[in-house]
Amino acid sequence: MIKLFVGLGNPGPEYDATRHNAGFWWIDALARELKVSLTMDKGYHGFVARTILHGQTLWLLQPQTFMNLSGKSVATLARFFKINPQEILVAHDELDIAPGQVKLKLGGSHAGHNGLRDIHAQLGSGDYWRLRLGVGHPGNKAEVVNWVLKKPSQDDRIAIEQCIDRSLKALPAFLAGDMEKATLLVHTSKPPRAHTPATQRPVLSGATPLVPAITTPTATSSPPANASPIRETI
Repeated sequence: MIKLFVGLGNPGPEYDATRHNAGFWWIDALARELKVSLTMDKGYHGFVARTILHGQTLWLLQPQTFMNLSGKSVATLARFFKINPQEILVAHDELDIAPGQVKLKLGGSHAGHNGLRDIHAQLGSGDYWRLRLGVGHPGNKAEVVNWVLKKPSQDDRIAIEQCIDRSLKALPAFLAGDMEKATLLVHTSKPPRAHTPATQRPVLSGATPLVPAITTPTATSSPPANASPIRETI
């Protein structure tokens, strides 16, 4: 089963609505679904939520290290709670998929995504699950950095939000460890024809929010000087 759900993005209001923060949008939607609140935990270098569902502890994480140091946050929490790479799902923006589409995969390369690159390095493995949220490609490799650090069009933002909404239908399968079913649910979800705002989802029953007041490793409160918000041009 998936024990740690991670969404990638950059901290700060100037990045909130940019394509590179699609992973943060997914974790925000998951937190609403589970009725939990993310709170800053300096020990894990990010916003964290913990809940118990059907007797299992689940973690939600939004690293606040800037994109290129995301692995520091992910690996710190995973190692402290002995969570294996195969029990981690990372939601992130994906250039090679159109807005409104989403793909699930296990393992593979980081494909130039600096958040995934650092997670690979810090975990010492690429064998974690990725939920690839399509944000589209600008068509010119030289424009990739500007593209991911800009806001999508209104239609594209609606399409991305709708695909986030649809992908959460696979949550019971993620929690049951039925990744074949989860993949089928994610990949066969069809975007609606009209660009309309996402409808309210029913809240998943049985989630018990807990305050993440736990013993954590010590850490500095601000991102290191080498933190960068950009994805490497590919």
